[in-house]
Amino acid sequence: MTLEGKVAVVTGAAQGIGQEIAARLARNGANLVVADLDVDRCKETVELVQQTGREARPYKVNVASWDEVKAMTDVVLKEWGHVDILVNNAGITRDGLLMRMKAEDWDLVLKVNLTGTFHCIKALVPSMSKQRYGRIINIASIVGAIGNIGQANYAASKAAVIGLTKTVAREYAGRMVTVNAVAPGFIDTEMTRKLSEEVKEALLNQIPSRRLGLPSDVAEAVCFLASEGAGYITGQVLHVNGGMHMA
Repeated sequence: MTLEGKVAVVTGAAQGIGQEIAARLARNGANLVVADLDVDRCKETVELVQQTGREARPYKVNVASWDEVKAMTDVVLKEWGHVDILVNNAGITRDGLLMRMKAEDWDLVLKVNLTGTFHCIKALVPSMSKQRYGRIINIASIVGAIGNIGQANYAASKAAVIGLTKTVAREYAGRMVTVNAVAPGFIDTEMTRKLSEEVKEALLNQIPSRRLGLPSDVAEAVCFLASEGAGYITGQVLHVNGGMHMA
């Protein structure tokens, strides 16, 4: 799955799954645009990439703002010359039961998770189309397929990302740009580590593999979809959930 000579943009790359994706793409040969709202926290990701011998630069961007996304991508294309891989990983949660959910929490989650993905695709797909090559991987979620109590906004945003993925895949397949989604299940991150042992056990009982996923499990799936070997795969959702949901 060599990505030698490719330039990859990963949003939300300062930590967690985004950081792991960036590091894994670099180990496969890609140079990295490390994009995040908190550019200061990108330093660790940049260092991880550079340790592989690849180039990485941090860029500050709020994906919810079209002006910021367009400005960042214009700079990136000028400095790097081309972008071959886009991983839309940036996302947030604002959980709460439907009747208690504030309108602003609904709007913010949709704006970052869905509109932010739209912004990044819209900004970069013209250059991919022109060069007749591109790999776009959107990070969805298991809850976008099955729903989850207390996450109406997050589930709606991720379900919509799946619909967006399939539509853009149809529009750009003829330009040799593939568009796919990776839908992680419950991943061992800082958020899940805060769960009580009782809640964790109940969660594990729903997962046939009897373990939480690792950020590396998601990163491996992304790297496959970014590779030459996935050139005939587009409009698909790759579920990485240990069997919790079998589509």
